[in-house]
Amino acid sequence: MGTFNHTGHVVTDLERSKRFYQEVFGFAFWYEISPPDGPTAKLSSLTPPLGTTASYLTLDGFVLELLHYAAPSATAPFRARTMNEPGLTHLSISVDDVHVVADKAVEFGGELIEDSDLGVALFIRDPDGQLIELLPVSYRRSLPPRP
Repeated sequence: MGTFNHTGHVVTDLERSKRFYQEVFGFAFWYEISPPDGPTAKLSSLTPPLGTTASYLTLDGFVLELLHYAAPSATAPFRARTMNEPGLTHLSISVDDVHVVADKAVEFGGELIEDSDLGVALFIRDPDGQLIELLPVSYRRSLPPRP
């Protein structure tokens, strides 16, 4: 038996990413840590130095961990992933108006994936390229009750 803790997301500019998620979606800042390189490197199977900062944001019970590595060459380059690759593919967030939020995301460094626009749902990328699906709040209300 388990309990959800958080989802981690590596970012290249921590302050920009915090602004993006707080201003565009209403995430709230929870807390931030700068753990030592030794245990962090061991736990994450990375080679120090790392210079890690982890900033935790919350939205509707969801916890997003923004991970920033300040040491030179500690962050691997971005590679666009497709939706059919194994592993986590995207975040999905329900909003009042997908187009208003997409425009706001662009203002804060995101990107609209124009070819994905179905009129009522679409994809954007955050400033580091993470895919985010925007769905209307009405869609979430139409789902079966959570167990």
